Amino acid sequence: MTATPAVESTVDGSATGYRAAATLRVGTEIRRQLTRRRTQLVLGFLVLLPVILFLAFRFGSDGNDTSTQDQSGGFVTMAKSGAANFTVFTLFVSASFLLVVVVALFCGDTVASEASWGSLRYLLAVPVPRSRLLGVKLLVGLLYSAVALVLLTGVAMLVGTAAFGWHPLRTMTGDSIPADAAVLRIAGVVGYLAVTLLVAAGLAFLLSVCTDAALGAVGGAVLLFIVSSILDQVTALGSLRALLPTHYQTAYTDLLTEPVQWDQMARGALSALLYAAVFLSLAWYRFLRKDVTS
Repeated sequence: MTATPAVESTVDGSATGYRAAATLRVGTEIRRQLTRRRTQLVLGFLVLLPVILFLAFRFGSDGNDTSTQDQSGGFVTMAKSGAANFTVFTLFVSASFLLVVVVALFCGDTVASEASWGSLRYLLAVPVPRSRLLGVKLLVGLLYSAVALVLLTGVAMLVGTAAFGWHPLRTMTGDSIPADAAVLRIAGVVGYLAVTLLVAAGLAFLLSVCTDAALGAVGGAVLLFIVSSILDQVTALGSLRALLPTHYQTAYTDLLTEPVQWDQMARGALSALLYAAVFLSLAWYRFLRKDVTS
């Protein structure tokens, strides 16, 4: 009778040759997420959005309601004054809701989707260390969120250039920012939005490790932003509104003034980073102690 050879192991008990860093590679997860229909649809819609806005400007009617024109007509008119203004307008109308949904989708539909498919426990049995699984999932979610933001900005810039030409950036205060400086200002707006959207990413990721329903994780993060935005309009809350995660959401508009005002953006960035750090810390704490059965 031939004895079964023993599997060699290292001091920590793992099989010889096993490397945690070789499991669930980032490149593999990037390609895997790219093949998903929701990723393709989201990125495709962000490409189409600037085109849709241009068509709305091109074929829409300005209307005869002077009260409406007084409130928003000036902003829309400036959007048609050049590529820089068109890009800023596209980001403005997308930042408060659409981009929140996109980031929540990419970061919330990660661990929860694996659990709903019943594949999470098999990933951990490969074995993929839990911290590595979270790290790779979060990194890829943030990467696609960044791609979505840059893609929207880049396409808006191209569409605006083709439709309205390249002119200095006009501000609501009547200032004019040269074209080369306008590119830097828009890059700053994108950077600030990326930081503030970390709050949605962190909360969606936290909910993703707490539930097997991806829709619940995504919806929960979006709901937080909606509720926070509503509460931020309640002036009776006074200085307490500064604690809300959406209080400084539009502080990027300070980049579009002369001179640039940095105070509100600094507070907004710090607030977003603190919220994101808390949410992600809770996500790690929860998942490392969770009994995974899905």
